[in-house]
Amino acid sequence: MKVILLQDVKALGKKGDMVEVSDGYARNFILPKKVGVEANEVNKNDLKLQKANQEKVAKEQYDAAVALAKELEEITVNVSVKAGEGGKVFGAVTAKEIAQALLAQHGKEVDKKKIQLADSIKNIGSFEVSVKLHTKVTAKLSVKVDAAK
Repeated sequence: MKVILLQDVKALGKKGDMVEVSDGYARNFILPKKVGVEANEVNKNDLKLQKANQEKVAKEQYDAAVALAKELEEITVNVSVKAGEGGKVFGAVTAKEIAQALLAQHGKEVDKKKIQLADSIKNIGSFEVSVKLHTKVTAKLSVKVDAAK
């Protein structure tokens, strides 16, 4: 019997897969536990529509991430921090501070978890910071750290 899985099933398949199982396994496990449904024409059509919708949403998210990446490449974010002699910063500039400065100065909201700092910023100067907007899209953001007056 062919069934369409509604959840991931170990050693059988992932959600949305159409798999061939024995009639007893389908009747006694998959269907009663609502892990899958029988692969009839109506359910096959629903699966196609769901996959098409997921692909459309994924494409829209990717396009939005690419557009935001282009905008971030052209932006410089200024962060003012307290600093001592020799340009040493008291503490470090964090991803949270960069995200807040980006929102305040340019109106672009980026989650602080998406800002990837290779090393903590502990000096005054200009730095390149990676921002991972999507699994396939990473932007470089220019951050300028200066001493607060």
